[in-house]
Order: sequence, then structure tokens, then C-alpha cells
Amino acid sequence: MNRVQKDAQLEYLKDVINVAPSLVLIDFKGINVETITRIRREFREANCEYKVIKNTLLAHVVKGTKAEVINELLHGPIAIAYSKEDPAAPARVSVKFAKEVDKFRIHGGYVDGVVLDDKGVEALSKMPSKKELQGMLLATMLAVPQGMLKLMLAAPQRMLLVLNAKKNKMDENNS
Repeated sequence: MNRVQKDAQLEYLKDVINVAPSLVLIDFKGINVETITRIRREFREANCEYKVIKNTLLAHVVKGTKAEVINELLHGPIAIAYSKEDPAAPARVSVKFAKEVDKFRIHGGYVDGVVLDDKGVEALSKMPSKKELQGMLLATMLAVPQGMLKLMLAAPQRMLLVLNAKKNKMDENNS
């Protein structure tokens, strides 16, 4: 790797560390090209990035930042997975492939200054996505007006039921 490539890689990694809310560090040693291609495609479909990174470059980039805690995970061949939008997305895809592919192992992860082990990454994968959280918030916000509307309509509906019952009784008496 020449100096220009190294500088470009460093800038790229600095951007990743500053922008990504979470990282998943993956050991990919021994996985064939076909499987890696499938893994990369799955990460792209989940709006995630999957990159093979040199440990020394990543260690240099995180030095002096709150992400410096990941240095303990930097051994052996490492790939990082991250998403700029959803912190749980790379964890979901990683956990899925860790179960499907034998040689795909999760080294650990990082979220907001905290190092995660493989169990922590699995817990992160179970968090709802941003869209799911937005849907839950919207449902909560709509529940109050819907409840109020049901309450306001209940009294007239009950009155109609009473009047209808009275009418039916009068019709029975007249018959």
C-alpha cells in the first residue's frame, strides 16, 4: 500500500469512526469468495458497509478518541461492519451470518464508547430498527386521539342502542 492509498484509507476510517454509531468487528478468515460476496450483498441491502481493515490503521485512527477501547479486539484478520443510519443493522446481519457460516465469527463490537463482546453484539441485533421505533412512536401518538374519539362516540352509540331496543319493544307490543 503506497502513501496515497494509506492516507485515503486513514481519512475513510476517521470518517467511519466519527459518523458510525456502532461497529461490528468480524473475523472472516477461511471464508470463500462466493460466501464473502453474499455477505457483502446482504450488508449492502441492510444499508451497511463491510470493509476489511488493517488492524494497525484502525488502531492509529482510534488513538485519542472514545473508540480507542476497541484496540483490545484488534487481533487477526478483521473486517468492520457499520451503518450510518441504524446502529443495530450491522449487528443483525452479522449475527445472522455467524449462525449460518461456520468461519464467520464476531470478534466484538463498539457502541458509543463501550466495547461489546459477541453476546453484546447479539443483544444489539435484537434492538428494533429506526423504522420500527418510528412506527411504535407514531402508534403511541395516535393512540390518545383514537381513545378520545372512541370515548366521545360511545355515549351517542349507547343512546342509539337504547332507542333501538325501545323501538323494537314497541314494535313487538303492537304486533
